[in-house]
Amino acid sequence: MRQVFVRQFDQEPQHSYFSPGRVNLIGEHTDYNGGHVFPCAISLGTYAMAAGRSDYRMRIFSMNLPDRGVIEFPMAGLSYDRERDWANYPAGVVRVFEEAGYPCSHGLDIVVNGTLPNGAGLSSSASLEVLTALILNETFSFGLSMVDLVRLSQKAENTFVGVNCGIMDQFAVGMGKKDCAILLNCQTLDYRYSRIDLPDASIVITNTNKPHSLASSAYNVRRAQCEHALNELREVRPDLPALGALSNEEYSRLAGHISEQLERQRARHAVFENNRTLQAVEALEQKDLARFGRLMNESHVSLRDDYDVTGRELDTLAELAWAQDGVIGSRMTGAGFGGCTVSLVKNDAIPAFKERVGQGYTEKIGYAPSFYVAGIADGTHRID
Repeated sequence: MRQVFVRQFDQEPQHSYFSPGRVNLIGEHTDYNGGHVFPCAISLGTYAMAAGRSDYRMRIFSMNLPDRGVIEFPMAGLSYDRERDWANYPAGVVRVFEEAGYPCSHGLDIVVNGTLPNGAGLSSSASLEVLTALILNETFSFGLSMVDLVRLSQKAENTFVGVNCGIMDQFAVGMGKKDCAILLNCQTLDYRYSRIDLPDASIVITNTNKPHSLASSAYNVRRAQCEHALNELREVRPDLPALGALSNEEYSRLAGHISEQLERQRARHAVFENNRTLQAVEALEQKDLARFGRLMNESHVSLRDDYDVTGRELDTLAELAWAQDGVIGSRMTGAGFGGCTVSLVKNDAIPAFKERVGQGYTEKIGYAPSFYVAGIADGTHRID
């Protein structure tokens, strides 16, 4: 990376950074419904090297997309530009910093190099956003906390890129802690770390290799359906802050007030998945891995049947995983419509898991999946 930096920018980098991706163990599509999520930062992510410039422009180069060349833009007054391609994510962060009263006083040269598979739903965009936020915070001594950086990164994705995502991805990326997952209440941002103790087992991420794009997917539609369902429930429960505030029993009692059957299903997933997440964390803390795995499987079924965000590829991976020896649990992770599954697999079963799931998926779908055994990592940080 250093050699690339010097070749591209004719100066030495000043600092190096790492920003992880994330995988959500359980609690999907609950974040924007005021519920709980249980993600962890992973050892795959985005590296960066940065150095200041004397002028007022950012020049940024991705080693993953060398054909796009160096992308350049000013440090103020930015708006979304399709021609800027992937660099709209860092540009969006620069813009929201400026709007929040933190203008940059000079330009930057940055090289990034990611180890996350692109479009796999492991939060490569959030990884890049929080990474940029940390570089700006440290370079210009803004003194913001990591939670501030997380909020600004989410705002960049919402208002600049135009994806109405919840805060989970940026929070997990920024606040991750080695060997721990984060139980996060997305309504209040209260959180606690829960140690992931997997004796003789590992987290295996399986990529469908079907790319997905949040902005062009049905993500925003699902969010709107849940908001409409919540508004209908507020006609009989005016004090209801979010779907995540309901117990399963309360929801079942009130569901008839949601007029559309489809919206009833969407809301049911949001409520039941939130409570399933709390049960799963409790099971993990009681060292009941078998129960945790069963709840992961139930999560996938709910995402398939009530939320309709899985699709043929993810369902094939999950069903193949459930049939393998040594698999504790398996489910889709991320927004869906492609991307990845996350599975807890006994270490001695991982080679057979890869072989059999890979073979079964290839036979049914027509191309092979990819497998990643991930460690649980610290959040975004400076390396040197």
